[in-house]
Amino acid sequence: MVRGASEVTFADRDEAGRRLGDEVSRVLPDDGPGRPLVLALPRGGVPVAVQVAERIGGDLDLLLARKIGAPHQPEYGVGAIAEDGPPVFDTTALGRLDLTVDDLAGTVRAERAELARRARRYRGGRPAPRVAGRCVVLVDDGLATGVTARAALRGLRHQQPRWLALAIPVCAPPAYEGLRGDADQLICLAAPPGFRAVGEWYTDFHQLTDEDVDRALRGFASA
Repeated sequence: MVRGASEVTFADRDEAGRRLGDEVSRVLPDDGPGRPLVLALPRGGVPVAVQVAERIGGDLDLLLARKIGAPHQPEYGVGAIAEDGPPVFDTTALGRLDLTVDDLAGTVRAERAELARRARRYRGGRPAPRVAGRCVVLVDDGLATGVTARAALRGLRHQQPRWLALAIPVCAPPAYEGLRGDADQLICLAAPPGFRAVGEWYTDFHQLTDEDVDRALRGFASA
């Protein structure tokens, strides 16, 4: 489901989340047990997910995942790993760079360590949310390759949610097409053909910090 492709620019993540929440509310099953669970991919997905959770009356938590970057090109994602899940790799990207999974074993270990650090930082001693049997909406601020979302969705699927959706304001068309089979519902406000980077579709796309995540979660809890 792609809506509003001609109105793709967002003022900031809050506005994107409000618009996205309206779309999620249209497709959310109305016969699920309890409140829906909205899971944010930090850091950028958190303010978007806050607005979605408020719009649909859902619970809010985090789903931690990390990109696996190519050697000497850490910004170029060739895979991803989510909490308690196996790494997921982009086999096309690996072939293009003449890499094997074994070549990335050290990077995978480092990213697992960073996931553990973030879990301690964001949750303290609180356990990860229970997913089984719930309507779950995974939220990020946008997708370029989609590999991180794929790792997160596959990890969630193993936990047997009743219904699983991925909701993003904007994504690259190949990422949208490639993720169709990983969620029960894929909700994207726009997949513009001229997509190059997520930040191009926001007026304000500043880098978020751990403290920004804390404030957003506290604000939701107090509201």
